[in-house]
Amino acid sequence: MTDLVRLAEEWRDQDPDPETRAELDAILERDDRAELEARFGAKLEFGTAGLRGALGAGPNRMNRVTVMRAAAGLARVLGPGRHVVIGYDARHKSDVFAADTARVLTGAGLRASVMAGKWPTPVLAFAVRHLGADAGVMVTASHNPPQDNGYKVYWDDGAQIVPPIDREISAAIDAVGRVDALPLGDDWQTLGHDDIVVPYLRALTTLPIGDAREISVAYTPLHGVGGATVSEAFRAAGFEVPVIVSRQAMPDPDFPTVAFPNPEEPGAMDLALELAAATHADLVIANDPDADRCAVGTPLPDGGYRMLTGDEVGGLLAEHVLRHTSRADRLVATSIVSSSLLAKIAAAHGVRHAETLTGFKWIMKSGPGLVFGYEEALGYSVGSDAGLPVHDKDGVGAALTVAGMAAMAKRDGRSLLDLLDDQARRYGLHATAQLSVRVEDLSLIAKAIERLRTHPPVRLAGRTVESAEDLSQGVAGLPPTEGLRYRLSGHARIVVRPSGTEPKLKCYLEVVVPVEGDDVASARARAAQDLEDLKKDLALALGL
Repeated sequence: MTDLVRLAEEWRDQDPDPETRAELDAILERDDRAELEARFGAKLEFGTAGLRGALGAGPNRMNRVTVMRAAAGLARVLGPGRHVVIGYDARHKSDVFAADTARVLTGAGLRASVMAGKWPTPVLAFAVRHLGADAGVMVTASHNPPQDNGYKVYWDDGAQIVPPIDREISAAIDAVGRVDALPLGDDWQTLGHDDIVVPYLRALTTLPIGDAREISVAYTPLHGVGGATVSEAFRAAGFEVPVIVSRQAMPDPDFPTVAFPNPEEPGAMDLALELAAATHADLVIANDPDADRCAVGTPLPDGGYRMLTGDEVGGLLAEHVLRHTSRADRLVATSIVSSSLLAKIAAAHGVRHAETLTGFKWIMKSGPGLVFGYEEALGYSVGSDAGLPVHDKDGVGAALTVAGMAAMAKRDGRSLLDLLDDQARRYGLHATAQLSVRVEDLSLIAKAIERLRTHPPVRLAGRTVESAEDLSQGVAGLPPTEGLRYRLSGHARIVVRPSGTEPKLKCYLEVVVPVEGDDVASARARAAQDLEDLKKDLALALGL
């Protein structure tokens, strides 16, 4: 008997799920060594994003054994008597994984509160602080493909965990024995709609939404869990409820109308844009499946629509928040892969600015007085002088604030595009783009980064590479992280890093083009060409 066969049989024998037991039996019966190696030759690593991976049997997949081990590790780090709030989305087995987590935690002597509905991730993040819990667990894979699921852990501050807590939990998970030997409980609390969704919505109405409400919105939750909560939020804030894409309105873990349930992916917004055109909507809004991200589209003068980039929305929201807050110690923050525009906006308003590593777990640790944080991947946390209702990205709160901002602009006879032009004239046009390469073999990403590290480019798109920073060594006081940052002549910047949640290499490009006189259109055309040229040369340098 080989080690892989022995590991598979041991896993099967402790697995409480008949589906994954049958899956393993079939693999063992046909002696499929490739499948055994894929599932048992490695394991999902618990990190600052928790766990995320494809569903299936084995330690390198998301399944009930993996989840129960994670819950047992979390229980050991927290200790008996601590309180954990558990939420889940509509993905395959999310509700099962949430119940297993509650069983393990209560069996270990902890208190568990499980949400009664399939609600957005920001509701869970809000609940941790609202209930004074010691930690939170959200079962979700966010915008990953339908075959995936995940397990995110929040600490008592309502933010995702950061080192060293992730390492402590990982070590505790490794020390867990067979899950069929774990004591299991059944006395957890169930949190109903009035217990947690209503307080969350009440907190959102304190955001700097403004006083205009005349706005029509075409909306899609992309088959996720955002639809009902967004509708309630708009109604609670006094807006007309958005018109929802009917084919994407209800939660569906198979995401049948999109190749990837991510608003940034090509084609994902097609149905929402069609609905907007048919209803002559003033605004297009989308959430990803767990509703922590928010995508925004706006009408064009010719009758079409344009989706804004995450950096464009981030810049608009930052300025809006700063114009509607006044506390003296205000701080705005974003990550190293996002636009440098935020620093200029902060300086113009006389407030502090922080730059962090990628991920909202780091943005939330940027310092006291944080009233706004964002990341270019459509993530925003909007606050007021009272602070942030949610210590994580919140696609529902962002949607409300964008609607209020757009309604105010509409009342003045203007649009979000006009607001973007205002910023371009004031700060220079900050244009960003992304070059993403999805791979089957993760080793290709490591090889591409190493190739750039050992043979850094000297020129890209006619620009001189003025500096090359290895982020793995730590830069500007930030903790080390895998990636490279280049600063180029003519106010351009590139960051190259592996995705933390998907098998992708991501490259973030920015160019800053001054606006001559009032000619924003020419600056946009030049910036678009500059970004295309940078993409082409960078793709060649990557060798992928």
